[in-house]
Amino acid sequence: MNKAKYTNRVPEDRKEVVEVIKKLKKPVKVMIIGSVDSGKTTLTVFLANELLKEGLRVGIIDSDIGQKGILPPAVISLGFPEGVFTSLDEIKAEKHYFVGSITPNQFFGEMITGVKILVNEAIKRADVILIDTTGLVHGPGVELKRMKIEVTNPDIIIALQKKDELENITRPFEDKKKIFRLRISENARIHTREERRKIRRDKWKRYFKESHEWEIDLHQINISGTLMFQGAKITEEEKNTLERLFRWIIFHGRKISNKYFVVKADIGNFPRGFDRNTLVTCDFEKLSNLIVGLIDRQGFCVGLGILKIINFNELKAHLMTPLNKEELEKITEIRLGRIRVREDGEELGLLPREAL
Repeated sequence: MNKAKYTNRVPEDRKEVVEVIKKLKKPVKVMIIGSVDSGKTTLTVFLANELLKEGLRVGIIDSDIGQKGILPPAVISLGFPEGVFTSLDEIKAEKHYFVGSITPNQFFGEMITGVKILVNEAIKRADVILIDTTGLVHGPGVELKRMKIEVTNPDIIIALQKKDELENITRPFEDKKKIFRLRISENARIHTREERRKIRRDKWKRYFKESHEWEIDLHQINISGTLMFQGAKITEEEKNTLERLFRWIIFHGRKISNKYFVVKADIGNFPRGFDRNTLVTCDFEKLSNLIVGLIDRQGFCVGLGILKIINFNELKAHLMTPLNKEELEKITEIRLGRIRVREDGEELGLLPREAL
């Protein structure tokens, strides 16, 4: 299921954008901003198809990590459609950048870095680069969009808005960029939270449909996106002391400067008070079904995996992924995300950034 389908029955102002893009010196970078359900992806699909019909090479950067058109969710993707297409899910991504969440909150660094890196890649091949963004446009979203615009330096900003709700984003660039302020189409449909969840569930399920379980030797690979393997391993005495004080079973522990990080299971259910500035804990069960990014030597995400378990004694991880052996051999890094998902696509919840 996808929210956006190609149609050329659009308001005239959309067609005017196409005419302007055609006349500009190539490559042209176009960033599309708007709140949730404002029609950003529908507009992206329309612009891409109209430009393809003109013989232009188009690169699409899908950075709407929660409502991805180009599979899978939780990454920023770059694809190059070869001909007219109906929806973004028909496009096979050539590059991904791993974010590890379905919301940009707490992941501004990854969002900005990923879009910038993929824009740099797209410029090598495309006449026009279309950047589809998330619907976070209020509060911290204003700063996120500002920084994205500053680092990617688009030639055109398209603001899809009902009234003037995007002016806090566009106003600082008024005399610097070509800005199109387009009204949200009356055909735009509002999706409920549950509908969005179902759309993601279908996409997760489709992505992991052909998955196999693999055992990964963590001695041979870098682990990032977590404190879990930073610093030095805690001593047996430190482990015993923490277990006795808080009635935990500790599977893994590290000391990072003056801070401890432990993976543990509780013995009994009662309040445990400790200074979270000096002790970070992760429940062992929360690592199960965690989405991880499988990263190559260039820093691109080759694909996703679902972490099933880590054997800390042998430092081996078991994960489910649709990647084959040849693709896995390109992996030099496993990056931990913050969303837990089953192979059937059911989301089990988000972990806070600081949880790992």
